[in-house]
Amino acid sequence: MVQLASEAVEKTRAVKLIVLDRDGVINHDSDQFIKSPDEWRPIPGSLEAIARLNHAGYRVVVATNQSGMGRGLFDMSTLNAIHEKMHRALAQVGGRIDAVFLCPHTADAGCECRKPSPGLLREAGHRFNVDLVGVPVIGDSLRDLQAAESVGARPMLVLTGKGERTLRDGAFPKHTAIYPDLAFAASALLSDE
Repeated sequence: MVQLASEAVEKTRAVKLIVLDRDGVINHDSDQFIKSPDEWRPIPGSLEAIARLNHAGYRVVVATNQSGMGRGLFDMSTLNAIHEKMHRALAQVGGRIDAVFLCPHTADAGCECRKPSPGLLREAGHRFNVDLVGVPVIGDSLRDLQAAESVGARPMLVLTGKGERTLRDGAFPKHTAIYPDLAFAASALLSDE
């Protein structure tokens, strides 16, 4: 009987999870990769959108391909410095990223973590003990949306970063929601509650 009661309490405390791509969603992207903290610049409104999601009870995580590491363009200490800048900028507006899941491999590595493979999303679901079905996954590229679809998550495309090109190409999952940027996507999610 006690076990059933604790299970009911656990279900009422279900984690609200949202997964964001980093480059092109939170910060400006570059075809030459973001290789230093100086190159990391937030997209206007993105940090405040994350803070609004946090305040609404969402656990916000990042799932990001970082093949620049595999190419030798930067190392883990540099990537940590980039993320430290992101975390500090978020803290200044009352927001936070609860975890960063990353793939350091190049496209030819054949790993399970590089999006569109579902490894990063599955790791996030496992870490937060969340079934990924219906979890919002916001990205700017086809591979973000494909990874979301492969685990039953809710693909959401933003038109920042590579988003306009992804929209033009039109090969994304048919139930993908489309927003101008992360701020609009967050507003839509919060108004649905």
